[in-house]
Amino acid sequence: MGIRVDWRSSCSLTGTVLKWLAVPLSAPLLLAVFDGDSTLPFAAAVAATIVVGLGLEHLSDERELKQREAFLMVALTWLSVAVVGAIPFYLVGVGAPAASAFSAPVGGLVNALFESTSGLTTTGATVMSGWDFENQSRAILLWRQLIQWLGGLGILVVAIGLLSNLMVGGAQLMETETQTRNVRKLRPHLDETARLIWGLYVGLTVLAAATFYGLHLLGFDGNMDLFNAVSHAMTSVATAGFSPEPESIGAFSPAVQWAIMPFMILGATNFVLLYYITQGEFSHPFQSEEFRFYVGILVGFSALVAAVLWIDPTIDGTLEETVRHGLFNVVSLVTTTGYASADFGEWPSGATFVLFFSMFIGGMAGSTTCSIKSLRWLVTLKAFRRNLFLSVHPEAVRPIRLGDTVVDEDTIRDIYAYILLVLVIFFLLTVVVVVDAARFSDPSVTEFEAISASGSIFLNIGPAFGMAGPMDNYAGFPVTTRTIMIVMMWIGRIEIIPVLVLLTPAFWKS
Repeated sequence: MGIRVDWRSSCSLTGTVLKWLAVPLSAPLLLAVFDGDSTLPFAAAVAATIVVGLGLEHLSDERELKQREAFLMVALTWLSVAVVGAIPFYLVGVGAPAASAFSAPVGGLVNALFESTSGLTTTGATVMSGWDFENQSRAILLWRQLIQWLGGLGILVVAIGLLSNLMVGGAQLMETETQTRNVRKLRPHLDETARLIWGLYVGLTVLAAATFYGLHLLGFDGNMDLFNAVSHAMTSVATAGFSPEPESIGAFSPAVQWAIMPFMILGATNFVLLYYITQGEFSHPFQSEEFRFYVGILVGFSALVAAVLWIDPTIDGTLEETVRHGLFNVVSLVTTTGYASADFGEWPSGATFVLFFSMFIGGMAGSTTCSIKSLRWLVTLKAFRRNLFLSVHPEAVRPIRLGDTVVDEDTIRDIYAYILLVLVIFFLLTVVVVVDAARFSDPSVTEFEAISASGSIFLNIGPAFGMAGPMDNYAGFPVTTRTIMIVMMWIGRIEIIPVLVLLTPAFWKS
């Protein structure tokens, strides 16, 4: 039996996305021209994305995707854009030299792919050292921020907006990315919905940039110039985490740190709820059980971390500093942004363990965030509470509800299966990291560092603890570990299923 998937259509539409990647690549290209830096890294990337994109686009004239083709396009789009996005990083050289056959004189292919994939998947893990931040051009630093902004919602929303004739296929792409079924109810036509969400995303980014730069103009932070304001606006709304500063948000004043928090929270909020806010329905988000649960997690975990820091005698700081650092870093990790206002790896173990568990929460479904997401945890907790009730009242019928909607049992089983799958893959990745470090006789990778780095990479958080902490980078891991991490960031960002489906023979032939 032959292949039953129209892979040519999937590749063709992936090519269209790649072709239009030349547009955002023109921004760092123009900045390089303005600053007098080398334009070769970005000119080469522009040429590659146009040539490859046009080549793939001509594979098929079919513009409608069914479910299988949509899964394939999702996987191919993230993978191909990450590869093209690595070209500037490869040509300029990022990270410590990689000891492998794939190494360039500086940095290497693995490091370039790591940085690009981390950016596009909004992971925020980096192989760049302090030397890189000091010596790289503003253009390459802008590309790091921009590729994360595109990864937040940009790539697929742009694809849907440009390819408005996809209809059902386009809706499947949107649902694969946002994990929400009510996105189509905002507007009767999919292209209008895509433009609406794109407008919200751009509007939030502009508002964030104006806020951050306004603090600079008002004298609250001399380091938050226009370049930093735009850079951090892109990665805070995208809940991404890259910063042009090696000290992350710790390089800025308390006023800036307070100002960044709301945009991380909004970026991890369901964009459907944000739409209702723009329509003046300010109470609508609080009618959502998931939103209340999400905010409750942020408040509860932040209070717990702040309390641990406040009572620990080794931690100095005022009440405001304690609350700010506790709240900022919990928000950053729960929303999977990955910024840091301080080196939380140096905090007491009680605080670090709370932060570690924060990695597994995630923001709301239908947002730019990664990880397991609060909706799945909410349904799981409701199902667990129901099971306890049925243990006492076995004859009772008690459905799981989210608001007025009954969650069907198939969905509950799918959520159980997904969480179990995440934990199993996380465990296996941890074993790989530990074994690979031992294979290279690297005593610097401790068990907790391996666990935290594995969770951070697979859940697309960014910083971990120890050698992969918020003020350090992932360049110290063996090249084989970094290669595996690249794959895991890609799988984690598209929520596992689209990749696993591609590996089943039934997907291709049944």
